[in-house]
Amino acid sequence: MPPSTSLQLFRPLQPSICASCRSKARIQSLVRLRPFGSTPRTAASGGDGIDSILTNVSKNFQRAPNKFESLIPEAGVIDPMAYQNRLAQAEWEEPPRHHLHIYATKHNTHITLTKPDRNALISVSCGNIGFRKAGRGTYDAAYQLAAFVMSRIQDKGLLVELERIEVIYRGFGPGREAVTKAILGSEGRKIRDKIVRLSDATRLKFGGTRSPAPRRLG
Repeated sequence: MPPSTSLQLFRPLQPSICASCRSKARIQSLVRLRPFGSTPRTAASGGDGIDSILTNVSKNFQRAPNKFESLIPEAGVIDPMAYQNRLAQAEWEEPPRHHLHIYATKHNTHITLTKPDRNALISVSCGNIGFRKAGRGTYDAAYQLAAFVMSRIQDKGLLVELERIEVIYRGFGPGREAVTKAILGSEGRKIRDKIVRLSDATRLKFGGTRSPAPRRLG
């Protein structure tokens, strides 16, 4: 029986491979996964690539050098303890200065000028300049004592040695205000500009023994 006309027209369109090969190719096409995209990846324009981002981050984290970076050796092994000591010394080190101690009580006034290592250069009180008993605790005695110390500093040639002075007060006697007035007056014009710090070393009682009863007059 001759084939139909429709089958004769369809045969030339069939592929030349057999049915088994076609089924294998169909299974492989189903198993094979299609990639997400076939377009090649390129860096974004305008310098927004990963290299430019890392460059910006590194620039943002750069900091200016400080005085401590000069303490880091360029080569060799760093000793942690020695490096820490050098940092502490660089942070807390200050130029040396002399100390002018003013100890003012209600009975007397003491003035002591010391070196930066705390060794005394001049140490006098109101009793050393002729005041006796109750006269040592007066305002006038402390003022004259301060004037005597200023002249003593100049006579001994200590003005060249005194570059930086720290005035340390202790106590709240009449001599505290008297010595301050002498430093601000004509007697202290030689050392007034050399004072770089004022500090108070007055003792503050915290606990301890019982204080004496206040004095009653009348």
